Amino acid sequence: MKSKSPGINTICTHTGQLMDEQHKGSVSPLYMGTSYAYENVEIKRYPRYFNTPNQEGLSKKIAALEHCEAGLIFGSGMAAISHSLLAFLSKGDHVVLQKTIYGGSYNLVVEEFPKLGIAFDFTDGFSEKDFSEKIRENTKVIYIETPSNPLMQITDLEMIAELAKRHGLVTMIDNTFASPVNQNPADFGIDVILHSATKYMGGHSDICAGAVAASEENIAKIWEVSKNLGGSLSDYTVWLLERSLKTMGLRVKAQNSNAKRIARWLEKQELVKKVYYPGLKSHPDYALAKKQMRGYSGMLSFELVDSADPNEFMQSLKLIKQSMSLAGVETTVVSPAKTSHALLGPEERLRQGISDNLIRLSAGIENKADLLADLEQALAAVSKEQVQNYTV
Repeated sequence: MKSKSPGINTICTHTGQLMDEQHKGSVSPLYMGTSYAYENVEIKRYPRYFNTPNQEGLSKKIAALEHCEAGLIFGSGMAAISHSLLAFLSKGDHVVLQKTIYGGSYNLVVEEFPKLGIAFDFTDGFSEKDFSEKIRENTKVIYIETPSNPLMQITDLEMIAELAKRHGLVTMIDNTFASPVNQNPADFGIDVILHSATKYMGGHSDICAGAVAASEENIAKIWEVSKNLGGSLSDYTVWLLERSLKTMGLRVKAQNSNAKRIARWLEKQELVKKVYYPGLKSHPDYALAKKQMRGYSGMLSFELVDSADPNEFMQSLKLIKQSMSLAGVETTVVSPAKTSHALLGPEERLRQGISDNLIRLSAGIENKADLLADLEQALAAVSKEQVQNYTV
């Protein structure tokens, strides 16, 4: 049989695993030491240098999952993002970013970059023109996130990579919403791939971590900054994250399936004005998503009609939880207007298409019938409330 690269479930299960040479256990041993020998050793290990045995093993798995040469693991997604940006930007430089990036990334840029003398511009749209017109002579980085939060807009990865290459720029992407199961930006020419590993990689709402994957050259540049700034992850959490990653391929595919079924069902409901999910043919970016994604994510958003109370709807849910985070095995909902985009004024939120009636849903792995039944009874409760208010 012709040799080929291992499949994603094989990578999740085996790549980067440490061998238990002493007892022949089936899982990676956990090395809890924070102090290692420095004489007569090949590698001088130290947790803040990201090179303990467990850190190294997990980094290899992350790199393999993203089709990259190397990786690093951090204490949070924001640590991965901030360290990576600062590895390629310094005083006098300029970065172009999408406006539709994660709120924490947006705040990092607008609140901290002016102190560092780093200039920035946010795009108004998703086209090549939107990005190219923001590029300056001192631009060094283009930073994107696709699918976007919370409206699930899709950015053309190949277009971004080619545009950056023409201008000699480094490209970065927050690939959290897609996960390596659904999208590998490196295959389209993106240089640095970032994750909040708290989300799909951890997958059980009990780990806070970040990850970056890139070429060995780019990882070396990020490491030079990171070893000075800190932000490394404890080996126990590293070990837990490796354990969680073993099932990521299975979890995410189940979440994809649930999200697509829920999105199709929501499209048919009278109290739902609009559904945002790139796996729907009604989504304006469906063709692009189909081109560059293998699955369409477990994330979706939907907008209730103006007369429906989104708070009443979410409080009426019995199985589905209200939660600020996402991508766990349990299905959750959240109001972007009250959480991720709360710092934006009402007018700016509406300009971006984020109304108070918009709800973001993160599909878990529960049975589809149970999830649809819960959504149905919550919509019925809202409809009943509407009738009562009208009668009164």
